Amino acid sequence: MNEAQQTLWQFMQQQSDKLLTQTLEHIGLTFISLLIAVLIGLPLGVLIARRHPLSGPILGIAGVLQTIPSIALLGFMIPLLGIGAKPAIVALLLYALLPIIRNTYTGIIGVDASVKEAALAMGMSSKQVLFKVELPLAMPVILAGIRTATVINVGVATLASYIAAGGLGEFIFGGISLNNTNMILAGAIPAALLAVLFDLLLSVVQKLNIKKLKAGAYALPVILLLMASFYFVPSAYGGKLTAGFTPEFMGRHDGNLGLQQKYGLKIHTTVINDAVMYNAAYEKQLDVISGYSTDGRLKAFNLVVLDDDKKIFPPYYAAPIVRQDALQKFPELEKTLNLLAGHITDSVMTELNYRTDYRHQTPEQVARDFLIDKKLYRPARNGNGGTVRIGSKIFGEQYILASMYSMLIQGYTNYNVATKTGLGGTKICFDALTNNEIDFYPEYTGTGLLVILQPTKQVLDSVGINKNKTYSYVKQQFQNKYHIKWLNPIGFNNAYALMMRRQQANELKIHTISDLKNYLSNTP
Repeated sequence: MNEAQQTLWQFMQQQSDKLLTQTLEHIGLTFISLLIAVLIGLPLGVLIARRHPLSGPILGIAGVLQTIPSIALLGFMIPLLGIGAKPAIVALLLYALLPIIRNTYTGIIGVDASVKEAALAMGMSSKQVLFKVELPLAMPVILAGIRTATVINVGVATLASYIAAGGLGEFIFGGISLNNTNMILAGAIPAALLAVLFDLLLSVVQKLNIKKLKAGAYALPVILLLMASFYFVPSAYGGKLTAGFTPEFMGRHDGNLGLQQKYGLKIHTTVINDAVMYNAAYEKQLDVISGYSTDGRLKAFNLVVLDDDKKIFPPYYAAPIVRQDALQKFPELEKTLNLLAGHITDSVMTELNYRTDYRHQTPEQVARDFLIDKKLYRPARNGNGGTVRIGSKIFGEQYILASMYSMLIQGYTNYNVATKTGLGGTKICFDALTNNEIDFYPEYTGTGLLVILQPTKQVLDSVGINKNKTYSYVKQQFQNKYHIKWLNPIGFNNAYALMMRRQQANELKIHTISDLKNYLSNTP
């Protein structure tokens, strides 16, 4: 049953075990970070309420931390803490600090001075005034800060799946990559419901009278600790090897599903973003990863591709796909884009990717050097014949190709160029194309076949792994269904692949995916 036939409810029922696991992970991540943020934020709030000169710097630092984009903050954590739960928890607690510190400070300084003076006059110590007068009276304001931090953390925790920390983001990002609306909603709806539920419960607590609030204040750490423990409930898989697969790879029949069905591969798997999985393999935090056969990090990190001996990965030959109306609007566009056809082999693309992925050269520099070497480069004409909008997905190879096409268009035509790079997964790019947000972007025949067209098993069997049949099929179907034209293939095949560290693969005598399956089956 494909997505078009399957309702959201049916999908959620089918994925109920995984959905429960990810929901528990999501709750756990939210409350582990919240508990630590409360333990840090409350004392800091009390400190700056007692020592006002410190309030500006501490609130300023907490405010700056919250303005850092969440993806960037997670990225900063990886070199320090690796992948998994630790960097995600640290990033989440940093986001939660500001509302907790600020509301604790605001609540305490907002207590009527005459009440504090009366308490001191009765012989209370400063410590007793804090715990018996100021904190109880400030508790509604403090809880409002915790309430805000909770809602923030539920939302930001969806990004934890980018660094193999689990949570509902696995469904969301997998759905975006796979053009699967049911999968997106299966992650987004529970995340939204969790935010609403926790906000509602905390709003009820916030409205309790002081006596009940005081009792609740003692119970709060226990509740947070209990909720935090949910992260450790889902799984405790003991295995010799751990795999890191992207959200897209997890849900594809030419990915993890195919590995399970055709190879019978059962390996402890964690979901991770492709931007960090290569380094995680290099750092020995992962043993097997789902990579791309032309990725430059293969060379950079001394990884080896396991032979797909049962042929589950179809051909992924790259070619620009263009809306038919864009070709009519820009008559010289097709001829110009086809200038690149046949010029980039697998090894050439791997080298170009290596220059951006590892040597950190800009895609523009790499593209320019390549075009000059192939005698295809021409200076920009700066014409006024209209603007061609180029899109790309969010990895280095696509940036390079988008830069090449931009230079070719500006050098060979009178058209201007606007680039919309880093559009994320297949769904985002393809939707942008069909919605007339971009005019073309580089796509892969295997992705067009399996992700966008989603053909029947009979069609897949007839097309097989033949690159020419796959290209002809997607070209015809895209033209008929979407009025989108596949131009001439660029020349390289960037197929999915399983990869391991070369030294580890040699030591374990794993050279094919069947070898990996047999090793896992024979190892206790």
